[in-house]
Amino acid sequence: MATNTRGATLRSALQTCIDPGENGLAALPDLFTDDATVWSPNIMAVGLASLVENLDFVEEALSDVSVEISAIDVVGSKGFAEFRVSATFSGPFVLSGDVVVEPNGRRLLLGAAAVADFEGDKIKALRAYFDDATLLEQMFAG
Repeated sequence: MATNTRGATLRSALQTCIDPGENGLAALPDLFTDDATVWSPNIMAVGLASLVENLDFVEEALSDVSVEISAIDVVGSKGFAEFRVSATFSGPFVLSGDVVVEPNGRRLLLGAAAVADFEGDKIKALRAYFDDATLLEQMFAG
């Protein structure tokens, strides 16, 4: 598998997971294995069905999402990315069944990094790292 193909897959996966847009989730089977594991401070998904469910939830809380990927490197079967996300906090964000953060309409800014494990030309595991305390601080700001 060519490194640049894996890099393109990682770029598409990040873009789709962060801002799926209309029918974007339909692209997930082309990017991830059926049993892929995706983890971040606010998502834990095992398998494509779980990933779709988690991303549906996130999409409801944020609008006008912008993703700026500043670096992608692939070494063997591992991919690494650095990126920034900005979005408007426009819908309720459920922390747990009974804890909901109501939208404040503010623009949220977040720096992040991700590591992907590839199996062939698809992502088997994706881990995203960001400071969720900073994200929550921006959500609670009035």
